[in-house]
Amino acid sequence: MINHKMRFPKIRNFATFIEPVKSVPRNKLVRVRFAPSPTGYLHLGGLRTALYNFLFAKSHGGQFVLRIEDTDQSRTVPGAIEQLERDLRWAGLSPDEGPTAGGSYGPYIQSERVHLYKNQAQILVDSGFAYPCFCSEKRLDLLRKEAIRMREIPKYDNKCRSLTKEEAQQKINSGHPHCIRFKLSPLTEPTYDLIRDDLNYQPCENEGDLVILKQDGFPTYHLANVVDDHMMVVTHVLRGVEWHISTPKHLLLYKAFGWDAPQYGHLPLIMNADGSKLSKRQGDIQIRNYEGMGIFPLALINYVSKAGGGFKNMDLDQIYSMDQLKDNFDLNLVHKSSCKLTDRLDEYNRTTLQQMVLKEEVLNEMIASVIKMVENSFPNIKELDLSKEHVRKVVLWSQDRIHALNDLVKPNLAFLWNVPSKEQLVDSKIDPEKLDLVIRELQQENDFELEALKSSLRRIADNNGVKFVLLMKILRMALSGLKEGPGVAEVMNILGKDSVLKRLTRAKFYLQEICSNKN
Repeated sequence: MINHKMRFPKIRNFATFIEPVKSVPRNKLVRVRFAPSPTGYLHLGGLRTALYNFLFAKSHGGQFVLRIEDTDQSRTVPGAIEQLERDLRWAGLSPDEGPTAGGSYGPYIQSERVHLYKNQAQILVDSGFAYPCFCSEKRLDLLRKEAIRMREIPKYDNKCRSLTKEEAQQKINSGHPHCIRFKLSPLTEPTYDLIRDDLNYQPCENEGDLVILKQDGFPTYHLANVVDDHMMVVTHVLRGVEWHISTPKHLLLYKAFGWDAPQYGHLPLIMNADGSKLSKRQGDIQIRNYEGMGIFPLALINYVSKAGGGFKNMDLDQIYSMDQLKDNFDLNLVHKSSCKLTDRLDEYNRTTLQQMVLKEEVLNEMIASVIKMVENSFPNIKELDLSKEHVRKVVLWSQDRIHALNDLVKPNLAFLWNVPSKEQLVDSKIDPEKLDLVIRELQQENDFELEALKSSLRRIADNNGVKFVLLMKILRMALSGLKEGPGVAEVMNILGKDSVLKRLTRAKFYLQEICSNKN
């Protein structure tokens, strides 16, 4: 319930409304904000909005602010705020200000700013731009049903606008539940957009007066959004096209407060590669899901960047660093119409991997990550081949063959890490004496490159009277425990001479032990 007995400063006169322009004033620090609701987890659409805000700010030497819009407490998902911040950091979009980063204009969570919205709503009431509304939900529902019956657009009939201040105060004193509505009026200034065409929409002709403060004392999106953008000194608002129709209402609120409005730009809708609409219900478009799939942040950033324009000299085949994206970002090049994502995320991820392994420091971090991933993927394997030298060789080998590091722990590549078990060798029927002959021959081999190994294996088969097909079967089982997979020479080349001899010798001892027990 709103306390109407509180005293607030008088609203100042309207400031002259400044027509927005596309160029950024040199004497004004650019400040943008990304303002998600913690009703779910960050997904591709939200990432694109955050990215374009981030790049716009950085390309103008400005600041990127994170604000959490959680005034709808009933839909807030526990842990969503922390995950949102984590996803942004993972993607390389760390905010300059926000719940964790702090800043001079906090708090940055709306549920901690409710007193500000109440104060501002009261200012609008006192100055005659808003009024308390006592209409029950039952009455509003009847209005909606009647409008539908008459084939009209449902809207509030502004009944409580006609109440005098004395009548409204009497109802408040009597304890009548009420919300606060903002009086919609004709918008005389043009609704200019940095991206889309100007919007010629008059809310007062199509909608009833706007609820800005609900009965529970929490603000609606419209009030909280305007108050926060003003108090956080936001200069440019880049948001999804779904909010385009709300801009005239926000401009009316700015005018009522006597504040200069920021410049607005509404980003086009992005759709799946097949043209279907992105949906929060698609679990696979959540950023944390991409991280779990082994997608690199830069690959995902490039994937999103190449849908919808906004960049000079964009080559669809190239992976750009964040600095390159910043330097080539141009808001004037953002598409107006909806745009599709490509189907090249896997390709971008492989290209990113190929670039990353060229940097020694990054490669070492990748090796540590792979070791941890293998340990987690094969917790029941007692003996894993995880020497840094081996993992390094595997990562370098894999850069042209896999799309994500997670591919390295898929069943068909399990041989990279674990050696065959006794149980697998029991069923293999490998002759340990033939295996010993192969080991002796391989010990003399110095060249374990692929083509050399192919020639060596044929020579070993001929020298020892073993059919080549049988030799391949013996080696594949002794090395990997698999009946199928990459060519044996390729497996040996990947594992390297030391690992190959170690595995074959281990298999020989197991087989000898098995034969001894049978005798």
